[in-house]
Amino acid sequence: MKKALFFVIAISAVICVSAQNKILSSKQLMDRDLYPAHPMWDFQFVGNTDQIAYIKDSTLYVGPADAPKPCITLGELNRALLSSVENTLSSMPRLQFIDDKTFKFIVAGNLMTYNISTRKITKLLTYNIHSKNVDIAPGLDKFARTRSSNLYVSCNGKTFAIEEDSPDVVIGQSVHRNEFGIEKGTFWSPKGNLLAFYKMDQSMVTDYPLVNTTSRIARVQPFKYPMAGMKSHEVTIGIYNPDSASVIYLQSRKNESVEECENYLTNITWSPNEKFLYVAKINRAQNHMWLERYNAATGELDGVLFEEENPRYVEPVEGLYFPPNHEERFLWLSMRDGYKHIYLYRTDGTLLRQLTSGPYEVEGIIGFDSKGDHVFVYANKDNLAGRAAYKINIRNGEMTRITPSEGTHSVVVNAAGNLFIDTYSSTDTPAKTVVLDAKGRTVNTIYDSPNPLADYAMPGIKLGTIKAADGKTDLYYRLITPPNMEKGKKYPTLVYVYGGPHSQLVTDSWMAGGNLYFTFLAQHGYVVFTLDNRGTDNRGFEFESCIHRQLGTVEMADQMEGVKFLKSLPYVDPNRMGVEGWSFGGFMTITMKLAHPEVFKVACAGGPVIDWKWYEVMYGERYMDTPMENPTGYENNSLINKADQLQGRLLVIHGAEDNTVVWQNSIEFIEACIKAGKQVDYFIYPHHEHNVRGPERVHLYEKMFDYYESFL
Repeated sequence: MKKALFFVIAISAVICVSAQNKILSSKQLMDRDLYPAHPMWDFQFVGNTDQIAYIKDSTLYVGPADAPKPCITLGELNRALLSSVENTLSSMPRLQFIDDKTFKFIVAGNLMTYNISTRKITKLLTYNIHSKNVDIAPGLDKFARTRSSNLYVSCNGKTFAIEEDSPDVVIGQSVHRNEFGIEKGTFWSPKGNLLAFYKMDQSMVTDYPLVNTTSRIARVQPFKYPMAGMKSHEVTIGIYNPDSASVIYLQSRKNESVEECENYLTNITWSPNEKFLYVAKINRAQNHMWLERYNAATGELDGVLFEEENPRYVEPVEGLYFPPNHEERFLWLSMRDGYKHIYLYRTDGTLLRQLTSGPYEVEGIIGFDSKGDHVFVYANKDNLAGRAAYKINIRNGEMTRITPSEGTHSVVVNAAGNLFIDTYSSTDTPAKTVVLDAKGRTVNTIYDSPNPLADYAMPGIKLGTIKAADGKTDLYYRLITPPNMEKGKKYPTLVYVYGGPHSQLVTDSWMAGGNLYFTFLAQHGYVVFTLDNRGTDNRGFEFESCIHRQLGTVEMADQMEGVKFLKSLPYVDPNRMGVEGWSFGGFMTITMKLAHPEVFKVACAGGPVIDWKWYEVMYGERYMDTPMENPTGYENNSLINKADQLQGRLLVIHGAEDNTVVWQNSIEFIEACIKAGKQVDYFIYPHHEHNVRGPERVHLYEKMFDYYESFL
């Protein structure tokens, strides 16, 4: 991509000017009808066939890729349900084809199957609708669920509790605060014969108090929150055998030392033959990873396949991928060469080859063809701001792009690996779903969304690059300008910032990744600017990790290069600049406001981290190490120590029940401002956690907009 490449949202010139003058109201900012339409959903291929399936207008469509037809309506499905259960559906459920004729779905805690040829419906199992973390085995004959802190497994009408209930020991739920790609706590083996699960002992972790004020006497609701440098929880992995109703635990510790007990156990993967369980074990310092294989029958360590080390950190977020029909080989994603790429291994730990390489990121694996000869992946190889899909020959690493259009893609692949359902958007395509053949030719355009804002006064939206503070690295920005700008007029400008790891706000997608809030601001006369600084995602390890031990320093230097760029634009008013962000972005907002009061007249920070010693162990220590190991880094980047630098208007917003960035952060910052004699504006959302969701989000938008109108 050329350094100065711009993508400009194109609005059709044939629409008359008068039809494009509507202005968004704040009440419309949560209106889904103003985002690109997706009337079809649940796209999939039917079993191992080339037929496609999707849901539209409460009807399941099934058929050839170029001409799917209605198969069953919601009414017909409900009439079939009444023969087996007492419940019906108010809308079509999410369906999954389990073979060439049968799909499964869930209604009111009942797992059902429906055969589209015989029109026969079958109830396979039932669970309490209040169950949490329900995980149904691949054979559809047993399931796991959690209640309170314990795990229960049901099979053949009997239910087994893994252990006696203990409030400090959580079983079958996600661990390590959902870091390392962990999203759940149970893992069925491929055939459903065994169940691996997490067990997390939190008894040694300090209780952190949250206060619920809905009752007349407010209630304390403590939760476990291990802060950086403090005692962390201890995790083990168990395996339950339904046939013998027995449990074993992996022998993942060499001893019972604190260091061994606090290792992170991540990326759990079953071997296809169910004999082994693979675990990526990481030390608490997060600079050393061991890929270990355990005997699923005994829990004994079978071997360490390989290790990865990095003086900053290692962070595997995906498990092993076994190609079909090749159980002796697996794919592993690693950033060991500086970018996230695929490595092909034998199951004895022998590295066969690196499949991908170059200055781009493999962003995820989609799947394989049925023969296991090819793997399909997402990557930003041809467009660092976009995401395309590619086919890779596992034997020789040959890489072929399968999504020809620019933009950000989501793809479903058929079993043969020669048909693709491609849903995507770009800066000039609101939303589109097509079926592609192996040569990237369009077999069928299923849907092409019209511009939902065609009747509105649209801002200008540009995507481009500037140089980072190092003078050499390209950074991507999104620039949104008011519609119908007046020549010679200067506009107030808002820098919207996040800037932290695992984020990419500027993308080659509809509105360049922006939302209606930014459009609303532009329509009311604001320039809105966003920059993905170094430290953000999908640009390689050095780009991401250069922030190590100094969060906020490199990021702010890059953001200020963005400010220099803004000041060079003739329509930006340098005397009316503001900055806004949430979470890590809230931290960045206050960091920038305090360091550059001469630049930012107004700032609005939501859920901000104020001092990294108050943040949790897994994320905080990865990027900052512990307060004992990095006292200078913590001291230099603490906003408590800089409260006396506050000038101008700062609005801090926090959810009173925030269990991610605890309320203590902003409370102590307010206290520091009081001691420094500094005035600060403060607003609380009493019953919200880390984000403001639901109808109250409109209130949040209005709160911030009113602040800018008053002071910017």
